[in-house]
Amino acid sequence: MPSYNPNYSVRPPVRPAREQAQGFDDPMQQLRSAQTVNMSAELFERLFLSQQQPSASSQRPPQWSDDDLDIKGTAKVDWRNSVGNPTPIALVGIVVSLTPLSCDLMGLLGADSSGVAGVATYYFFGGLLLIIAAMLEWLLGNTFPSVVFSAYGAFFLSFAGTLTPSFSAFASLAPAGSDPSEGLKTQGFNASFAWFLVWMCVLSLIFFICALRTNIVLVIIFFALVGVFGTLSGAYFLLAANFARNASTAATFVKAGGVCAFVASMAGWWNLLSILLETVDFPVQVPLGSLSRWIGPGSSKHEKSMA
Repeated sequence: MPSYNPNYSVRPPVRPAREQAQGFDDPMQQLRSAQTVNMSAELFERLFLSQQQPSASSQRPPQWSDDDLDIKGTAKVDWRNSVGNPTPIALVGIVVSLTPLSCDLMGLLGADSSGVAGVATYYFFGGLLLIIAAMLEWLLGNTFPSVVFSAYGAFFLSFAGTLTPSFSAFASLAPAGSDPSEGLKTQGFNASFAWFLVWMCVLSLIFFICALRTNIVLVIIFFALVGVFGTLSGAYFLLAANFARNASTAATFVKAGGVCAFVASMAGWWNLLSILLETVDFPVQVPLGSLSRWIGPGSSKHEKSMA
């Protein structure tokens, strides 16, 4: 590239005669009203063609730290802030499936205590919604809700599958040549299903212990679910021992389980209302009764012991 000597001369415009007569000779005025400016090629490149791009540190907001930038210096995007809260989805699945089931177990207004009329509800509300919400909670890093939702979602799917004739859960135990529904009265079916409910009761008890650090509503839900699975397992063990003789006593246990399920579902409705009101920034909030101040985190005690 040929080199040129810098030439910063400015050709002033022709001024009116009045200004010339008054001796108007302001250099800044000349520069502002200039028609052309002569400069060298090197100066032109330095001013216009060699603009330095701002660094990532200058582009980032002042509240960002170095941890918010990746290895290339660009901003990290926390996608967790761009997705919704999946907890209300799970709560909808729980309350819409558990509330009718509790009414069935109590036999309200002639409802069938077996709950077979709600099989589709258990599949799609209790199973599908809870599994979807569990996966979303897991992706968000919320371990406890993901475990709870996946556990009860799997329970509703298993319960619905047990009541579905095509699964042959009870038909395979029916006496040969009899109606497949006779399998529901056999000792093998009732004892096996009772053990399933026993371990669901144990799992709910674990959730109840963990919920003691959350809020009162969750504590009520898990405590009531312990009662649900405990009473229902007792009913099925009674039927396994002697179906005909213990049928009336087992029915009482089933109604007690329905009462516990109704309590759990009402607490679930309260929890759902609280979350949805907070989601839409409603002026009136529904409290859940936080218990975090009553039982402190174990990490703080560990840090104090290490200190």
